[in-house]
Amino acid sequence: MTSTPPPLDPLELAADLRTAIGALVRGLRVDDVLPQNQAAVLGRLVREGPHTTSELAGHLRVRHQSMARTVSLLTEAGLVGQQAHPTDRRKLLVTATPAGIEALHAQRARRESRIAAAITERLTPQEQQLLRRSVDLLHRLG
Repeated sequence: MTSTPPPLDPLELAADLRTAIGALVRGLRVDDVLPQNQAAVLGRLVREGPHTTSELAGHLRVRHQSMARTVSLLTEAGLVGQQAHPTDRRKLLVTATPAGIEALHAQRARRESRIAAAITERLTPQEQQLLRRSVDLLHRLG
């Protein structure tokens, strides 16, 4: 006779999941070269192409002034460039430079390497398979 597990409390599971993911993300940011706000801007530019500063601020839900500062820092570092908007010469489009794309990819690669090392060192092969299936479930939640 098999016993059925007690029903899960979705709110408790959600809180546990949020805590675990938060700890994982914070641990990965320790060695980041790019601050999170700059990495978010570069990520959007790489995925979607050029945007105005106002568009970036809206997408990332920050004030225009904050985004202008982030874009300025990225420009000074050579990670983004600006060019005239093709239909409205009053606006500038922000684009990721090759150096910006490389910096973003390098940061992602460092994070993925840290995760891979932790998976290899801390999880059994069976746990690794369970984690593989869990990633699929996380994608469905997203």
